[in-house]
Amino acid sequence: MKKSYLKYILSLLIFGSNGIVASYIALSSSEIVLSRTIIGSLFLGLIFIIGRRDLHIEQIKKQWFYLLGAGVSMGASWICLFQGYQLASVSTATLAYYCGPVLVIAAAPFLFQESMTASKIIGILMVIFGMVFVNGSDFLAAGWSLGLLYGLLSALFYAGMIIFIKKVTKLSGLESTFIQLIIAGLVIALYMLCVQHGAMDISGKEIIPILFLGIVNTGVACYLYFSSMQALPAQSVAICSYVDPLSALLFSAVILNEHLSLLQVVGASLVLGGAAFSELYPFRKNEI
Repeated sequence: MKKSYLKYILSLLIFGSNGIVASYIALSSSEIVLSRTIIGSLFLGLIFIIGRRDLHIEQIKKQWFYLLGAGVSMGASWICLFQGYQLASVSTATLAYYCGPVLVIAAAPFLFQESMTASKIIGILMVIFGMVFVNGSDFLAAGWSLGLLYGLLSALFYAGMIIFIKKVTKLSGLESTFIQLIIAGLVIALYMLCVQHGAMDISGKEIIPILFLGIVNTGVACYLYFSSMQALPAQSVAICSYVDPLSALLFSAVILNEHLSLLQVVGASLVLGGAAFSELYPFRKNEI
């Protein structure tokens, strides 16, 4: 369990650097997402070939519905999120997107028979307030918009992705990640065929950032993410997922010298404190 937590937190920290890497790529958001899924899939496929691993076809056939649901949800979530980025502020879309873990926590007692403990309730409330402090000012300034709606849709698909992948069993994390990335890539490719015309124009200086985003931030990070997720409680997965946006905020402050307000610092502290409290504080009474 400790190893799974470490893998999961590491994957979230890598995801948190997505914005830093993407800032060096002058492509549209949909082109970046398609590139990372294709490169990530090819990278994991190469690992299969080099390691001479075989896909468990029978298990894939038995669980095709959950794998398809997870892959489609992943692709749709990324599409909606980046549409939210374009139509609203990044902060507003991010705040809406991370309503997804709350949906997972609410559904976990019914779908996974996980008890809702007092420590988890307190922890998620701290995290929610923290995210509001971090991104709430932009949301209040922008108000309701089409971009916010896309952000909420991305949250719904995000929750669906976690729920579907938690249902997958008897497949390695490498296998399930490989299949999900292929399906997500197909979903994003179909979307781009409908909304975009013409080929991608990639300059020479963008090749290294694109490869890094595809191999490290997608292939490696998604493997760590999904392989650890299968071994962790759904509620823990949901609460700890807030390390992703928090690390993105901190990376932007340290690497890009973006200013953090006092309210954002307080919010970041609440996010970290809430996630840690829900997982480490041994308060198991009054389960719901």
